[in-house]
Amino acid sequence: MSTQPARHRVVVVGGGFGGLQAALKLARMPVEVTLVDRRNFHLFQPLAYQVATGALSPAEICYPLRRIFRRRRNVEVVLAEVHDVDLEARRVMLRPVVGEVAPESIGYDTLIVSGGSEYSYFGHDEWREPAAELKSLEGALTLRNRILGAFEAAELEPDPERRAAWLTFAVVGAGPTGVEMAGQIGEIARGVRNDFHSIEPSKARILLIEALDRVLAGFPPSLSAKGQRSLERLGVTVLLGQAVVDLDHDAVTVKPTDGEPERIPTRTVVWAAGVIASELAGMLARRAGHETDRAGRVEVLEDLSLPDHPEVLAIGDMIRIRQAEGSPLVLPGLAPVAMQQGRHAARVVGDRLRGGQARPFHYRDKGNLATIGRAAAVADVKGLKLSGFLAWVTWLLVHLWYLIGFQNRLLVFIRWAFSFFTRGTRGARLITYQGAMPSESRSPSD
Repeated sequence: MSTQPARHRVVVVGGGFGGLQAALKLARMPVEVTLVDRRNFHLFQPLAYQVATGALSPAEICYPLRRIFRRRRNVEVVLAEVHDVDLEARRVMLRPVVGEVAPESIGYDTLIVSGGSEYSYFGHDEWREPAAELKSLEGALTLRNRILGAFEAAELEPDPERRAAWLTFAVVGAGPTGVEMAGQIGEIARGVRNDFHSIEPSKARILLIEALDRVLAGFPPSLSAKGQRSLERLGVTVLLGQAVVDLDHDAVTVKPTDGEPERIPTRTVVWAAGVIASELAGMLARRAGHETDRAGRVEVLEDLSLPDHPEVLAIGDMIRIRQAEGSPLVLPGLAPVAMQQGRHAARVVGDRLRGGQARPFHYRDKGNLATIGRAAAVADVKGLKLSGFLAWVTWLLVHLWYLIGFQNRLLVFIRWAFSFFTRGTRGARLITYQGAMPSESRSPSD
């Protein structure tokens, strides 16, 4: 009696853009796939700022991983956190995130790691609590509470100076996320101006702080200038050439290149400046006997495999690629990069199963998009520079296309259409504290 040989087992770590694309493509191959993530959902991170500003609800930009693979019998989803890898034994070590239930380890024939990145606070970990970020759903919900709570606190605050601090919002970092966030806060301030009686939200002070000499540095200078003008029309004050040197729950301190530090009272700081690779990159590098770069990225070969370990592929924000001539290539930390790398990693597995050679990865740059506010955006698509309404429509269509799930696409489209025609109405303006949060529960005078 003959027995069927065990099928090739692929473990995919991370259900973000790269890991999800890898798993979706592998699901159509004769392999067994295990997708490991510490969240049970895929987060459409480019729209996290819209959750933070009440434009969308969390469920509209998230989709359960098990739901995505419900018809794929060769895909298993494991809710757990990877904390180590035994490269010699080919096993990933897990720890539970729900109760105490999780396998201690899972074996693999091929490992695909898509750990992503997190915001870098440039050695000031004490800034993490007062300055929330937008890399996670938890961060977006924290910011929603703080932004909406700031208007509520200002409404009740009788002291003019303290009220001004509540109505000052500082966004650190003028890349696409920072620009989009500052623009959305400007939209909120205009949209709620009739909801309050003691304050004028439209006069809120919104600061966009950037150490470089222009916003949207990844875009052509002409689009950067148009983006800045759109921000200023929304009431955003752009502070260029100024670095944050200190911040806490009561203020942010900025220092111009050739000037003195200035302490700006504010109760709401959004961090969107600089990223560092996830801890998985450092762990992989240590286990393989390699070094990481200054941003914590692990180096991979052109086919995205770990040097000396072709069975391990790493993708996304956590890697840099060693090119044929030996120089490192760092691609932008964008969703399209991770998605293309995820699909390429799956193709590498397929090529190897067929006995073929793994092909090098080549990124196809499809352009760059950033939205600023209602009917205002900038787009750089294959040399075509767009701004204003046309760029905004392009941004909408691209993001709707990449959202997971027809229902989410439909709901987000309806939300955006309703908001556009009602000039900024937001249905998800909910403050959802679970107990008192230290930064909001105390008085500015404490």
